[in-house]
Amino acid sequence: MTDNSPWQAPGAPQPQPEPTTPPVPPASSPVPPVPPIAPPPAGAPATPFGPPAPQFGAPAGAPATGPNPAASTGWTPPPKPGLIPLRPLTLGTLLGASFQVLRRNPRPMFGFSLLLTGAVFLLTLFVLGFFTFWGISRVTAATGEDADAIAAGGVAAALLGSLIPIALSIAVLAILQGVVVLEVARGTLGEKLPLRGLLRAAKGRIWALIGWSLLATLVVTVAATLVVLLIVLIATLGGSAGIAVAVLLGVLSSLGAVVLWAWLWTRLCLVPIAIVIERLSIRSAIRRSWSLTTGYFWKTLGIQLLVAVIISAVSNIVSLPLTLVVGLAGGLVNPQADEGVAIAVVVVAYILSILVSVAIGAVSAVVQSATTALIYIDIRMRKEGLDLELARFVEARQAGVPVPDPYLLRQAAPTTA
Repeated sequence: MTDNSPWQAPGAPQPQPEPTTPPVPPASSPVPPVPPIAPPPAGAPATPFGPPAPQFGAPAGAPATGPNPAASTGWTPPPKPGLIPLRPLTLGTLLGASFQVLRRNPRPMFGFSLLLTGAVFLLTLFVLGFFTFWGISRVTAATGEDADAIAAGGVAAALLGSLIPIALSIAVLAILQGVVVLEVARGTLGEKLPLRGLLRAAKGRIWALIGWSLLATLVVTVAATLVVLLIVLIATLGGSAGIAVAVLLGVLSSLGAVVLWAWLWTRLCLVPIAIVIERLSIRSAIRRSWSLTTGYFWKTLGIQLLVAVIISAVSNIVSLPLTLVVGLAGGLVNPQADEGVAIAVVVVAYILSILVSVAIGAVSAVVQSATTALIYIDIRMRKEGLDLELARFVEARQAGVPVPDPYLLRQAAPTTA
């Protein structure tokens, strides 16, 4: 108790303190308004001091996103409407597509190839067997004076008779190559045509294919015959020195023929494809193949040799077990060495070997023709931008817009003075 606080009786009301007014700041220094503090967002953790901590990452409920090169650069993979992607081909893609042709459309590929290969094989056996049997029977029935002339006539008749299956096999392989080329070209665009459709698409090109095959075979045969006649003539007229020169010339000509054949075959291997796909004449197709393979000689040669080695290795792998099984079966079936059983085993083994050879020949013809067609498409993609034309064709076809065949060469528009 102090003297400044007056005494009050108990129970008396306590006096209320007078309100105090805050000091008014001078007019010369106005007070800035305080900005309102925004309430924290729903779900944010409460912080004792200051505004809520900044949040990093995607908000709640948003899909998780990672590094996406396609979204950042706008790159999209090339379309693959059918057999191959529409871009320049790698070696693995090219080899895989060559063998995939058989599985993708087996009836017009393997079935048609097997039919043609088997027919040519049987016709060759029949013709050669007929002329051989006919020549042997004539030589057996001939007298001693005419035996030599009859034997020479029989050999000549057999050689002339062998030209029939050779010419037929050339024509058949040309037709088969045209069908396989069309299958690869249309399969690249996602189309799967039956055998009738492929033959209809090859209409008007079959005779050009056969003509090119016969022309190439004729040139090779004539060149080889002239070289052989020259060597024989040198060996006959030159004596011992002529024989040595003939042997040396034969070795050098053989090596030169291999190199020349590999070079010409590589530069002209695209002629059948240009005849069928671009519908060119033989002369224009030769120029076209020569132009396309310029700069791609070793790649074209290497890929085709690699496919040939793969097919040869597979053929040996398939044939070797068959040979072993037939040899073991002969000993198990005929332990007493019966002549009749031995002949039957030989006949069965021969028939099985024929069937295996025909099947391997059919597969080989399709795969090698498909490889050449894919090399043609790959070279045109790299040199002429064919992949863009194919992609444009696929997009227009999906939109229902009629577009011309993308494989045909575009003729330049005529210019006016």
